[in-house]
Amino acid sequence: MKLVFCGTPEFAVPTLEAVIAAGHEVALAVTQPDRAAGRGMEMQVPPVKRAAAAHRIPVVQPEKIKNNAQFREALEALRPDAIVVVAYGRIIPRWMLDLPRLGNINLHGSLLPKYRGAAPVQWAIANGERVTGVTTMRIDEGLDTGDLLLAHVVPIGQEETAVDVFETLAGAGAELMLKTLAKLECGELVAEKQDETQATVAPILTREDGAIDFARTPQQIYDRWRGFQPWPGAHMLLRGKKLIVHRMHALAEGGIEPGVLQVRDLEMAAGCRGGAVVFDEVQMEGKRRMSAAEFLRGFQMRSGERLGL
Repeated sequence: MKLVFCGTPEFAVPTLEAVIAAGHEVALAVTQPDRAAGRGMEMQVPPVKRAAAAHRIPVVQPEKIKNNAQFREALEALRPDAIVVVAYGRIIPRWMLDLPRLGNINLHGSLLPKYRGAAPVQWAIANGERVTGVTTMRIDEGLDTGDLLLAHVVPIGQEETAVDVFETLAGAGAELMLKTLAKLECGELVAEKQDETQATVAPILTREDGAIDFARTPQQIYDRWRGFQPWPGAHMLLRGKKLIVHRMHALAEGGIEPGVLQVRDLEMAAGCRGGAVVFDEVQMEGKRRMSAAEFLRGFQMRSGERLGL
């Protein structure tokens, strides 16, 4: 089939590579504009742009698409059979939904209708889910509300972070998209309406989501740390400064007041509801990351110090 591919981050690259390898014609890749990011504010090229360029696929990076006449004319001239959308980061307008004969086919990183929204992988892990998955759907004008095509279930390991799960889902999603396109091409796929009563939302992450709330249980705090890697991570205030936690584990033992630090045998723990969490690797604001033992020696930490949000 002739396809237009819309995607931006690394998560979308395996699907792009898969549809190319399967023999589909990707006539155009659409991705977000290059952005300045990082401490040095260097221009970052979207991974999809790099992958498309490696295959000599034309790339466009419109700032806006809804009322972009030039972009619309370009897509209408191509007359694609389908538009494949994977983590593009833009709402697809009605004119684009109506353009291809097979519709706009989206790969979503959850088992819809659960975890609709911008951060489905992160929130599934943060909420302690033991399984997640990928779903293909035909996009409509709602937020991840389109008719379902195919789905594939993926288990979440109890120590896996969002980084790990994203990698697994990206590969599984690429295979699922190929199956979806093949069945659509043969007319063998019947779309199903989503069950609105089962819908949940996975909103875009904020910096505040990474703040450790010691009113939560050890497992809840640990799951949120896993889900929010690499950003917004997990952090708290210590002596008025931000302390980032790069590695931690949960401890079922109680006896420490929530939000209070306990130092024992170069181990750094904090009380929370029904137990404690142990910080294995940390980084004080403006300093390098280090093991808990090194941090305790360098900052002369004492039991009883209070940690803040």
